[in-house]
Amino acid sequence: MNRTRPPDPRVTARPSRRRGAVVVGAVVLALAAAACGRSTAPAASSVVATSVDPGLRSTLPAAIRARGELRVGTDASYPPMSSFGPDGRTVVGIEPDLGAQIGRILGVRITFVNTEFGALLTRVQDGDLDLAMSAITDTPARARTVDFVNYFVAGTAIVVQRGNPAAISDLRDLCGKAVAVESDTVQVDLLARSQRNCGGHPIVVSTYPTNSDALLRLRTGRAVAVLNDLPPAVLLTTDVRTRSQYQLASTTQYEPAPYGIAVAKGQPGLRDAVQGALQRAVASGSYEQALSRWKVHAGAVDQVTVNSGR
Repeated sequence: MNRTRPPDPRVTARPSRRRGAVVVGAVVLALAAAACGRSTAPAASSVVATSVDPGLRSTLPAAIRARGELRVGTDASYPPMSSFGPDGRTVVGIEPDLGAQIGRILGVRITFVNTEFGALLTRVQDGDLDLAMSAITDTPARARTVDFVNYFVAGTAIVVQRGNPAAISDLRDLCGKAVAVESDTVQVDLLARSQRNCGGHPIVVSTYPTNSDALLRLRTGRAVAVLNDLPPAVLLTTDVRTRSQYQLASTTQYEPAPYGIAVAKGQPGLRDAVQGALQRAVASGSYEQALSRWKVHAGAVDQVTVNSGR
């Protein structure tokens, strides 16, 4: 994703996407909800305390400081990155946890807004959202419209039905078969590039508004596979509620690349404030704690960069 011409996408052993402007809860509340007994929402009581950084706060645009709030778009259908908690309205996950840290350091409230994935970047550009944080892979094409603050690394995995009835082990095995995937994701592009290996038996790709829709096709046997980023794929195949239905086709991860928090190109102060806040979270250890709580520490970064997917 960070190269103009993609290399062989296969990378082994290591470690992207949604509905109207509905505010689904300040992230501080999301942390509380995460401790309410949901198996995929670990307790957050051990987070390293952080305080407001006056220098970083002063970097924020004056309008945001006056409002005291950052509106962050996310597709809340992609656990463990972002999804609805037990109350059905509060967003929980790795991204809300990291958002809470950003808010504490910048001294603002963070409100996550459930948004159709394909609309996220447009709404950031239009100023309807301040940020978008939704497992968005930082690609050159996307970076032509927004800036990205890079905070995580993940690649794509193939999810199949438990028992793998179609005997899928890699992308070539998808040729001639039905595959479901969420619209506007890097997985759509990966499947398009993979068609060149299929000869006269192309992959039959169907796209859906949410990842949940794509998984329904797999679960009901109308697709042999779904392509997901690795963290959601691992969760699906290990969580007690879903592991009887799904498994990974293999341990292979395709095209690992950075996730980015999207910021409008005309907002360098906001971009730099978010980058600085996350870098401070990395230095304090609270960033690593958040990832470890959700068991995705393999995707951690040491340096929070800007537009590194080039």
